[in-house]
Amino acid sequence: MSKIEILKISNIPPVYLDDLHANYTVHDAARLTDRSVLQRVRAITGGGDCKVDAALLEQCPKAEIVSVFGVGYDGVDVQAAKSRGLVVTHTPDVLNDEVADLAIGLMLSIARKIPQADRYVRSGQWAKAAFPLQRKMSGAKLGIVGLGRIGNAIAKRALGFDMQISYTSRSPKADSPYTYYSDAKSLAKAVDFLVAITPGGEGTKGMINAEVLQALGPNGFFINVARGSVADQPALIHALQNNLIAGAGLDVYYDEPAIDPAFFSLENAVVTPHMASATFETRRAMADRALQNLSAHFEGKPIPSPVPECL
Repeated sequence: MSKIEILKISNIPPVYLDDLHANYTVHDAARLTDRSVLQRVRAITGGGDCKVDAALLEQCPKAEIVSVFGVGYDGVDVQAAKSRGLVVTHTPDVLNDEVADLAIGLMLSIARKIPQADRYVRSGQWAKAAFPLQRKMSGAKLGIVGLGRIGNAIAKRALGFDMQISYTSRSPKADSPYTYYSDAKSLAKAVDFLVAITPGGEGTKGMINAEVLQALGPNGFFINVARGSVADQPALIHALQNNLIAGAGLDVYYDEPAIDPAFFSLENAVVTPHMASATFETRRAMADRALQNLSAHFEGKPIPSPVPECL
């Protein structure tokens, strides 16, 4: 019996791709020479950066499911998919710990300037003068933009540093013990560290804008482990270049991986290559969940992780 045909539309790690090849016939959209295969594919898959719009869905009339390898799916036109009878799935929960760990790591790294201190030692500067004093993180005020699963995981870790925690989201969380602010600007004004972990997409595009950064102020740090689009990047670069905020720890950007080279010379920024979920253990768990979503659909079983709009 021939295998179900799947269209891969963005880069995915070998841990997932190898299993896809073992179970399905996989067509790589970037290397497609025979466009007729689009008429046969029954699933579309890609990483969290994949783009699935109405035009692509129109070319894949037999597609039944979009399986996103990642928790974010802002590049998928979910309404267009639903209108054609497709279900959209993703891989939440299995990466909560890793993203939260990196958020805390970025907070410590920029507050204590750990990467900068490493370069200071390696370049021989320590022999000439002591490294400058930096900012204490324990006991500071933390604001979380988006108190979902990962936001709560960040808060849990921050409690270990005796941080005072506040948050903003679309509405107050009835079961949350943390202080609620109705918008990012008022939250930023009240905290020392502002962490973005809200979903991407048009609803949150540019949420962390110049006004929010001004409210955070010259003693405040911004951390982004959400999506590059959540922050107004030109405004963020301007704020860093002019010391309008104390610093930033960033894992996401516009135009990844070809990010704005202005970041390279910013000593008040710690930049990582969108690596929040990038551990062997978590990528394996993400691959397992993405595969489970596919197999459950094709076997007529309940899907483990449909996106909320498809519940």
